[in-house]
Amino acid sequence: MPNRLANETSPYLLQHADNPVDWWPWSPEAFAEARERGVPVLLSVGYSSCHWCHVMAHESFEDDPTAAYMNEHFVNIKVDREERPDVDAVYMEAVQAATGQGGWPMTVFLTADAEPFYFGTYFPPEPRHGMPSFLQVLEGVRAAWVGRPEEVAEVAQKIVRDLAGRQLDYGKAGTPGPEELAQALLGLTREYDAVSGGFGGAPKFPPSMVLEFLLRHHARTGSEGALQMAADTCEAMARGGIYDQLGGGFARYSVDREWVVPHFEKMLYDNALLCRVYAHLWRATGSELARRVALETADFMVRELRTAQGGFASALDADSEDPLTGEHVEGAYYAWTPARLREVLGEDDGALAAGYFGVTEEGTFEHGTSVLQLPQDGPAVDAERIAGIRERLLAARAERPAPGRDDKVVAAWNGLAIAALAECGAYFDRPDLVERATEAADLLVRVHFDAAAGRAPRLSRTSKDGRVGANAGVLEDYGDVAEGFLALAAVTGEGVWLEFAGFLLDLVLDRFAAEDGSLYDTAHDAEQLIRRPQDPTDTAAPSGWTAAAGALLSYAAHTGSQAHRTAAERALGVVQALGPRVPRFIGHGLSVAEALLDGPREVAVVGHPEDPARAALHRAALLGTAPGAVVAVGLPQPAEGGEGEFPLLAERTLVRDLPAAYVCRHFVCARPTTDPVELAEQLGAVRP
Repeated sequence: MPNRLANETSPYLLQHADNPVDWWPWSPEAFAEARERGVPVLLSVGYSSCHWCHVMAHESFEDDPTAAYMNEHFVNIKVDREERPDVDAVYMEAVQAATGQGGWPMTVFLTADAEPFYFGTYFPPEPRHGMPSFLQVLEGVRAAWVGRPEEVAEVAQKIVRDLAGRQLDYGKAGTPGPEELAQALLGLTREYDAVSGGFGGAPKFPPSMVLEFLLRHHARTGSEGALQMAADTCEAMARGGIYDQLGGGFARYSVDREWVVPHFEKMLYDNALLCRVYAHLWRATGSELARRVALETADFMVRELRTAQGGFASALDADSEDPLTGEHVEGAYYAWTPARLREVLGEDDGALAAGYFGVTEEGTFEHGTSVLQLPQDGPAVDAERIAGIRERLLAARAERPAPGRDDKVVAAWNGLAIAALAECGAYFDRPDLVERATEAADLLVRVHFDAAAGRAPRLSRTSKDGRVGANAGVLEDYGDVAEGFLALAAVTGEGVWLEFAGFLLDLVLDRFAAEDGSLYDTAHDAEQLIRRPQDPTDTAAPSGWTAAAGALLSYAAHTGSQAHRTAAERALGVVQALGPRVPRFIGHGLSVAEALLDGPREVAVVGHPEDPARAALHRAALLGTAPGAVVAVGLPQPAEGGEGEFPLLAERTLVRDLPAAYVCRHFVCARPTTDPVELAEQLGAVRP
């Protein structure tokens, strides 16, 4: 019969609802049960599209003897890391401090006071590669708990003390200047892979936030090296197997340094961030490849991740059913052989497709299969013929069993998607994408935001099927949603999104900020864990710290609020500290710092909505490459008209009865212009 996870909203937890393990969700009741029974807690953390999480579940959590041992000797708690990033962060920090590495599935043994005393990640069902079996681990922990309780308690308390001593002190650092950003660029240059693009070796992750920094650094300084690294990396990824050459969208990472074989899960946050990067690369260079990839990635998100309620699902699994064997294996949905291409396309087109997409008899993946790529030395072919081949292959692939989808709507990642879709819609004349962004924003306001009387307003982390989850939003939710709303306000001219962003950012200042200007991942009134998580590093997505800093800076530029500007500057102290040392892991923070150094510029466009001249100025403003420039568009507002939805529009009037644009930075304004070309020059734009 189902365990206690059957009533959860997380698709990952629901995947474990029928395990023979008597799982508990993270709750005070679970720890009370452990205290009453006098047993330790086994905490298992994962997420729905995690390949090795599925493997361990099948090998151990679905195994009746293993489950029986777990149920007898432990209270077992299952956590979705995407739903509870705070719990994940606290214990992952402990795992990494103790073992030097981390990852998922994460397995941690705790006391009834939630203090960790033994750690691991994946454990196999039998001993292999120097790893003990999972049952051996369980038996060892049980023996220590029963036979050496004082030692276990001492270890747990020492770990908690050590974690408490790792408090960050970056709030007191000064704001980053040109020197720190130049040092960051130098550090990236040293780690750059000049052959295959990207940074470091295998496995290689798409460096979306670092690429955004490189584009902004080029825009501010003219550095050709920064632009070249960004452009070459984007092209290498777009030609590689990490990019879905048929359906668009990026996989989580490449197992090799050449971007050939991906780990096939597709995450919303990766695709939202990369969609925006490719759109910005097109904005800077006019690259047709960048335009195509940005639009295909946007279309992928809408087609495959959009939910019935208008939000965006979290992820697609790496694994799916192999139609030949019936087994769930990684990459079955995406891999091809020359024979399969010929079967779908016929001899001539099949041979052409094999050469064009790099599909070989030996295979680039497993069991003689290949992941589609666009090799640099592929045959020159007719674009129309290739388009037809793509359509036929995509239709044939759609007949295969599809990867599972995690339908959970995460507020932060939807904020990233809103920003990407709104900008792509504006850049590429795709109003449908702006509509999808607006619908997702509406969902976040309707379902995720709770401002009921009698309690503090808050943003909820997740929802599913229109039903809000129980977990409070963390800092990244507030920062990324505010960022999405600010981008939507710039594109649509609807000031309500600026207002909502301001409301969220006021909550950041009130509930997440420390006195020294640093930021915590959880609110002051959130559940108290063994440590209050606080991580400024940008890894797979912007950290809450840097996401909030960016949104605070943009909001201050829109409104003139000194409180928000000061909070952004103080939060950016972390970039001064980390940027020169570990630039790959503070990419979003570096991007925000570029905006700070550039101003950011404030652009006000006024005119009547039906006037095409206003539309031309608005488009030129959005296409400006000045880092972090904020854009407000609306009706002209004479001095006696007061302040409207956008403070930047106050006292902005037509010029010679024509729509006009006003650009200001550092308390100085340029001459208002009615010419889109002049406006583009004021914003450093290279017009594609």
